[in-house]
Amino acid sequence: MSKTPRWVGEMTSFGQEAPSVRRARGDGSIFHKRYTDKRTGVTKKTAMLYMKFYVGGKPVVEPTGTTKPTEAKKALRRRLGEIASGRYTPAEVEKTTVGQIKQMALDHYRANGRKSQDRFEDAVAHLTAFFPDHFRVRDISPDRVTAYAAARREDKAANATINRELSALKLMLRLGERAGKVVNRPYIGMLEENNRRKGFFEADQFSAVLKELPEDLKPVFEVAYITGWRTKNEVLTRQKCHLDLKAGWLRMEPGETKNNEGRMFPFSTVPRLREVLERQLRRTEEFEKKTGRIVPWLFHRNGKPIKSFRRAWLTACLKAGFAQVISERPRKIKPLRIPHDFRRTAIRNLERAGIPRSAAMAMVGHKTESVYRRYAIVEERMLNEAGAKLQSLYDNAEAAPRSVVPLAEARTARGARA
Repeated sequence: MSKTPRWVGEMTSFGQEAPSVRRARGDGSIFHKRYTDKRTGVTKKTAMLYMKFYVGGKPVVEPTGTTKPTEAKKALRRRLGEIASGRYTPAEVEKTTVGQIKQMALDHYRANGRKSQDRFEDAVAHLTAFFPDHFRVRDISPDRVTAYAAARREDKAANATINRELSALKLMLRLGERAGKVVNRPYIGMLEENNRRKGFFEADQFSAVLKELPEDLKPVFEVAYITGWRTKNEVLTRQKCHLDLKAGWLRMEPGETKNNEGRMFPFSTVPRLREVLERQLRRTEEFEKKTGRIVPWLFHRNGKPIKSFRRAWLTACLKAGFAQVISERPRKIKPLRIPHDFRRTAIRNLERAGIPRSAAMAMVGHKTESVYRRYAIVEERMLNEAGAKLQSLYDNAEAAPRSVVPLAEARTARGARA
C-alpha cells in the first residue's frame, strides 16, 4: 500500500504517512476543496491548496496561495508559528486599512456628538499624512509609531500635540478591535509632557488687560475670571435662560460640560458677578428694543453668538504688556497670559477665600483635586499657621533653661568649690 498523503478531499495532517495514523493535535491540515461544475454537474477539485487549523478552539480555513504541496506546508507552518507566538492575524483582518478604522472613529465622534470632534479631525489629518488610507493596519508597529512621533517633533509639534494625535490613533485601533477588524493592537507609547502652564492672573494684571478689550468681550472675561468657567465652551454658550436672577444662579445643564455634569455658580452673594450679569442683560435689552430682534444669548456681538476672540485677546495682552511680538512678517504675537489661566486663578482665589475645596471644585468644575497638585495651589492660611507654630518652637527652645554648661563656666564653678 502506498504511504503518500492523500491531499484531495482529505483534511489530513501534513507529514502523515497514512490516513490511518492519528495526526498530532495542532498540526493543521492541507487539502483541495471540492466543488460541482455547474455546466457538467461533475465534482471537481480546486487547483489551489487550502489549509485548516484551529485558533482558540475554532476551525479556520484559508487558501495557501499555491498549488504545490511543499509550498502549502510552508504556509501552514508559518500560520502555526504565528498562532504559537501570538502574532496571528485572520486573512480578512489582514486587509483592514487605516482608512477603514479612521472612518469608524469619525462615525463614533459624530454619533456621540463629541465636542472635541474638530480637534480629533485635526489629529487624524496629521496621522493620515504618515499612515495613508490604503496603509494596512497590520503594518502599524511600535517602531513606525515612534518614527511618526520623531517626524512630528521635527515639524516643531509640541509633545502634548503629538500625544493627542497618538491618542486618536489608539482610539481608531480600539474601535477596529471591537468591530473585529483589528487584532494584536500594537503598543503605542506616549511622550513625556512637561508643558504645564503656571499662569495666574493677579487682580491688577487682569484689570490692565480688561481695559484693552472690546466692550462686547469685557463681560465675557469678567465672568470667566470670577467663575473659572471655560471661556469658549462654557461662558460664551450661556443663554439668558441659564441665568436665574431671582435665585441668584448661573447654570450649565447636564451634558453641556466637559465631564457631562451640570454646574451652578452663585452670584447673589457675589455682588461683582451680579453687577456684570445685570449690566449685560440691560445691554441686550437695549439692543433688542433698538433692532426689534430677540437675542437668546447672554453674551453676543451685535445679536450674534461670539465665535472667536483670539485676535482681540492678543491685542489686549500686547497693549497691557502681557504679550510679545515674536515675528513681524508675518506678525506673530505670543501671549504671556491665556484665558485658560482664569481656571487656575479662580481655584486659587476660592482657596484664599477659605472656601472648602469640595465646594470650590463644584463651582469651577473639577472632579478631583489634581488641579491643586498640578499648579501647587496650597491653602496659604494653613502655611501661615504652620510657620507660626515653627517660630513658637524656636522661641520655646531659646527660653528653656540650658542643660549643657559651657566648659569655661564648668571649670570656674569647680574652682570655686575647691
